[in-house]
Amino acid sequence: MLRWILIFLIIALVAALFGFTGIAVGAAYIAKILFFIFLVLFIISLIFGLIRGFK
Repeated sequence: MLRWILIFLIIALVAALFGFTGIAVGAAYIAKILFFIFLVLFIISLIFGLIRGFK
C-alpha cells in the first residue's frame, strides 16, 4: 500500500511541475486517502498484535 501512495505522490508532483493542476490535485487526494487507510490499518494491526502477544 505504501508503494501506491508513493506512486500517486510522484504522479502529483510531476503533474504539478508541468502545470496539470487538476491531475495533480486528484493524485494528491488519492495519495492522502491511501495514506490514512494505511495508517488506520497499521494502528489496528499494532493493537491486535500487542493484545495477541500478551496472552
